[in-house]
Amino acid sequence: MWRALESSARRLARSTTCARAVPSACQPDTSVLERACCGDDPSSSSLACTPVPHNWRVSRGLAARVGGTPSLGERVSKEFAPRGDLRDAASSASPSRPNDHEDAIRPSSRFHSRQSRRALATRGNGFPDVAGANRLVTGHERGKLNDQRDDEPLTWVDKTFPKELVPYAKLARLDKPTGAHLLMWPCFWSAALAAEPGHFPDPYHLVLFATGSVLSRGAGCTINDLWDRDIDRKITRTKTRPLASGAVTQTNAVFFLGAQLAGGLAVLLQFDDFTRVLASSSLLMVTAYPAMKRITHWPQLFLGLTINWGALVGWAAAKGSLEPSVVLPLYLSAAAWTLVYDTIYAHQDKKDDVSAGVKSTALHFGEDTKEYLGAFSGLAVAGLVGAGAGAGVAWPFYAGVAGAASHLAWQIKTVDLDDPEQCARKFKSNAGYGALVFAAAVAGKLAS
Repeated sequence: MWRALESSARRLARSTTCARAVPSACQPDTSVLERACCGDDPSSSSLACTPVPHNWRVSRGLAARVGGTPSLGERVSKEFAPRGDLRDAASSASPSRPNDHEDAIRPSSRFHSRQSRRALATRGNGFPDVAGANRLVTGHERGKLNDQRDDEPLTWVDKTFPKELVPYAKLARLDKPTGAHLLMWPCFWSAALAAEPGHFPDPYHLVLFATGSVLSRGAGCTINDLWDRDIDRKITRTKTRPLASGAVTQTNAVFFLGAQLAGGLAVLLQFDDFTRVLASSSLLMVTAYPAMKRITHWPQLFLGLTINWGALVGWAAAKGSLEPSVVLPLYLSAAAWTLVYDTIYAHQDKKDDVSAGVKSTALHFGEDTKEYLGAFSGLAVAGLVGAGAGAGVAWPFYAGVAGAASHLAWQIKTVDLDDPEQCARKFKSNAGYGALVFAAAVAGKLAS
C-alpha cells in the first residue's frame, strides 16, 4: 500500500496540471513518505501540502496520535515548509519530544523565514485553504479586518455614492441626517411664525433653509472632526469617522470644508443683506464649538446657542428685521431643547469621555440628569408659548405645543441613560419633535 501511495505521489508531483494548480511552496516533498514508511507506525502519519506559519496552529486532525504513538506533525510541517527554509532548519532542528503536543501542533518560528509566514484561511475541520496559502496578511490588514467586523451596517451613502466619495459624504454626516434636521427645524419654525396670517411660509425660503442646513451641518461636522480627530480615535462610537480612521487626510478635509462653505455662501446670497450678515455671524460660534468640550462642562449649551441660530434667520429672511418678542423666546426655547437632546446623546459616550478627558453635561449632571432635563424641557415649552404669543398665532399652535411637550416628557421618562443604543434612538426622535412644532406654527398661522 505504501509503495503504491509513494508512486502516486511522485506522479502527482510531476504532473504539469498539478504544478499549475498548486503553489510551488505547497508542492509535496515525497521524501517524507520514505521516512514515514521506514519510521514510525504508518497509521499515525499525516500529510499536509501547505506551509505552516509559526503563528498558525496545525489542526489536531493533521497531527493525530494513535495509541500513544508519537505524531509526525512536526516532521510533516518541516517537510512541507518552503524549500529555502528547510536548509535553515537542517542546522537548527531539534528532535521531536514524543509527549509534547505543542511541538507537533505549533512548530517553532525558526523553521520559517519572514517571507514564508503566510496566513492560511482554514475551512471546517482545520483543513488548509490552499487558495489563500500564499497571501501575506500584515498586522495592519488584520486590524482593518477587525474594524470591518465592528463597522455599522451599510447605509444609503455606501450604496449610492462612488467608493471614492463615500468618506467625504460620511465626513459631512450625510449618512446620519438627524443633525441636519435639528439644524433645519428652528429655521422652519421662525419662517412659519413670520408668515402672514392665513398663509403658509414662503416655500422658496424653506427650500433654501433645507439646503443650507445640509451644507452648514456638513461644514460644522468637518470643522468638529478636524478639531477632534485625536479624541475621536479614543471613543468607540467615533473611531471610524473618516478623519480619525485616516480615510480622509487633513489636507483633503480642509479643501472639502472650503467646498461646503462655498455652497453655503451660494445659498446665503439668495437672501437680503441683513439676513446674509446675520447668518454669517454664526460661523464664529461654529468654529469655536469644538473647543468648548475641552474647557467647560456645558458644551451642550454652547451648541444650543450655535445650532439654533436659524430661529433668528428665518424671521429675518421673511421680514428683513428681527422682532425680539418673537425671536428671543423662540431662540432660547430651541437652545433649551438642544440641552435636552444633546445631553441624552452625550450619555452614549460618557465612559469613553472620562478616559479621553472630554467634558459634557452628561458627566456634569450625573445621576441628576433627568431632573435637569425636565427643567430644560419646561423652559423649551415656555419659550414656544412666549414666541406664539408674540407672533399672534391662534389656538392650534398651543395644541401642537402641548403635543411637543408630551414628546419631551416621553423621552425623559423612558430613556435608559446607561443604554447607548436607547440614547441614540431617543436623540433621533427629536426630529419628530421639530416636525410637531413646525406643524403647530403653520396651523396656528393659518387659523389666525
